[in-house]
Amino acid sequence: MARRPAASKATSNVSKDELLKYYRDMLLIRRFEEKAGQLYGMGLIGGFCHLYIGQEAVVVGLEAAAEEGDKRITSYRDHGHMLACGMDPKGVMAELTGREGGYSKGKGGSMHMFSREKHFYGGHGIVAAQVPLGAGLAFADKYLDNGRVTFTYFGDGAANQGQVYETYNMAELWDLPVIFVIENNQYAMGTSVKRSTKSTSLYERGAAFGIEGEQVDGMDVLAVKAAGEKAVAHCRAGKGPYILEVMTYRYRGHSMSDPAKYRTREEVQKMRDERDAIENVRELLLQGNHASEDELKAIDKEIKEIVNESAEFAKESPEPAFEELWTDIYAEDLPQGSAEDMNA
Repeated sequence: MARRPAASKATSNVSKDELLKYYRDMLLIRRFEEKAGQLYGMGLIGGFCHLYIGQEAVVVGLEAAAEEGDKRITSYRDHGHMLACGMDPKGVMAELTGREGGYSKGKGGSMHMFSREKHFYGGHGIVAAQVPLGAGLAFADKYLDNGRVTFTYFGDGAANQGQVYETYNMAELWDLPVIFVIENNQYAMGTSVKRSTKSTSLYERGAAFGIEGEQVDGMDVLAVKAAGEKAVAHCRAGKGPYILEVMTYRYRGHSMSDPAKYRTREEVQKMRDERDAIENVRELLLQGNHASEDELKAIDKEIKEIVNESAEFAKESPEPAFEELWTDIYAEDLPQGSAEDMNA
């Protein structure tokens, strides 16, 4: 039913334009997160801030397998997911800094942003809370018979939460078109998965419910894309949920306040030197004569300008007005009908 990770396929069926897009998308996330870390250090971002540096290939690879109308929902490590699905860096950065120009009008911060337009249903601060919500989104799609798929992201730490398995049961029972994406960065909040989890092949836990799944190299964007396409096809064919355990690695601590003393600097540097997803695609572009060093430097310069513009936009955007405390509390749009209809 499930299989172990394999090396990515040959790149002969991947176009130059596709490789360049993956490179740009991952680089945008990397540079954006680096800038967010700087703004946090300057005191312009308050509260919690969980960076996605190192994990870029996961969401970029899976977005390459998605179609318009597909949905995504994730945890509090969410900035990369927003950028990958096309949300405006200016709106994301403004929300990080608590400004009016942010996606949640400056009231959600790092962990609570949403976009109806991009079908992004938020980062969620409660561990694994997004998993049953993701199944609910998929339930709506099945009810509407619209052929859409929901990507429900959560980490290796969240994989031990009971509501995950309650959701697995319902998703398989109702054949919901949901892809459960376990972003296994190996350290959860600060404890190695080998120390906290007896069964470390997290995707295999779906077997008890009859859910198919596999493990994939999350530092290889092409491998992630291929696995994503397989999972998406499974769901669109009406075969129910699918589990992807994507083996990745975060270079920073769990959050900006985490010194990450539970692992060595040498371990992190070794991963950066040998497995970095962005550098791997960069080498593919150079070796395949798809881009020159100067062209890649120009892309990096362009990305940095986009990120710097987002930071300036955030700084210039005003803080929310005091009156905003009383807005966005109750839903105004009732798709099932008006309040009068419901009370009739």
